[in-house]
Amino acid sequence: MTVGSRASGQVAGKPRLIRERTAVYLLFFLAGAAIGTWTARIPAIKERLALGDGQLSLALLAIAAGAMIGMTAVGRLVDRHGSSRVMIPAALLQGVVLIPPAHAPDLVTLAGTLLVFGVVHGVLDVAMNANAVEVERAHGRPVMSSFHAVYSVGGFAGATAGGLFAHATLAPSVTFLSVGTVIAALAVWAARWAMRSAPDSGPVAAGPAGRPRGIVFLGVLAFCCLVGEGAAADWSSVYLREDLAASPGFAAAGYAAFSVMMTAGRLAGDRLAARFGPVPLVRCCGLLAAVGLGLALLGGHPAAGVAGFACFGAGLSCIVPQVFSVAGHRDPAFAGRALARVASIGYMGFLSGPVVIGGVAELVGLPLALTVPAVLAAFVALTATALRVRTPPA
Repeated sequence: MTVGSRASGQVAGKPRLIRERTAVYLLFFLAGAAIGTWTARIPAIKERLALGDGQLSLALLAIAAGAMIGMTAVGRLVDRHGSSRVMIPAALLQGVVLIPPAHAPDLVTLAGTLLVFGVVHGVLDVAMNANAVEVERAHGRPVMSSFHAVYSVGGFAGATAGGLFAHATLAPSVTFLSVGTVIAALAVWAARWAMRSAPDSGPVAAGPAGRPRGIVFLGVLAFCCLVGEGAAADWSSVYLREDLAASPGFAAAGYAAFSVMMTAGRLAGDRLAARFGPVPLVRCCGLLAAVGLGLALLGGHPAAGVAGFACFGAGLSCIVPQVFSVAGHRDPAFAGRALARVASIGYMGFLSGPVVIGGVAELVGLPLALTVPAVLAAFVALTATALRVRTPPA
């Protein structure tokens, strides 16, 4: 090949890479939007079916169970058939399965529809992260963090849309049909531009358990991080209101500050990862998260609490994207199964963390219980060398 033809190939390839990256952005956005929309209309569903808090908890548990099933089952399919052949159907289904919960006549049917919704979301989560790893490898530089930032933006957009439909006193069925249609349209758009990944039949440099070495420990790091995310979502406002005597409005600012700084941190994460590498970035992020939550717990004032949760969100922001990126790059032939394991282990932290913290709070009080995610963040900082990429992406 001549120099001129090589240069023209590179120029021709750049628009393709931009389209492929945009397709992944669309998938992360629609996945977040689906969750955000559902969350915004939970009160209306609860009221329509006259559900108690305990009954609603059972229905919500079905989403979690479905997501775990989807995450654990899809890894082998991604490796066998390629991420694009899994994520596009899952993205289309995400818009479809959002609609049935609005029409459920009772708790059992609602739980069943939410179980299916969770399965599809879990499948999409792993498949789109696997495709994001392939796009990142093609770019030759970190881009994973920005995808996770777009997921957060999608969640905010979905929650806002759901809130607007609720403000207009429109039924959840109208909300889910409208948003589901938009999600399906975005999925079709993404399907046109997505990177067509082929199954990788190469040998897997696996450890004794038939997987790349260190994958389970990467899952542990994701678990530690997602315990903190779940704790901030469920307990930050309670801590500010009950332990620091903040007003109801100011108490809500704790999680708002956490979410905004997490999104901002993820938007900056790719540049930081490119400059410093995953190990120093995650080490600094873990320390920032631990110190930030420590500030919230030791400051003794609502303003210090909000500032501490903001630092906590900024610290946690880049950890999970880097963990996912390293897991996917460690062995391309095993990327789907590696991401499935890491995602499922991490998701258990998001689900179990708030429950554990609530139980510990019953025994020793909420401030002391919230030291658990701070300690876990410090543990991530101390063990960040696990994110060293042993086989650099080609």
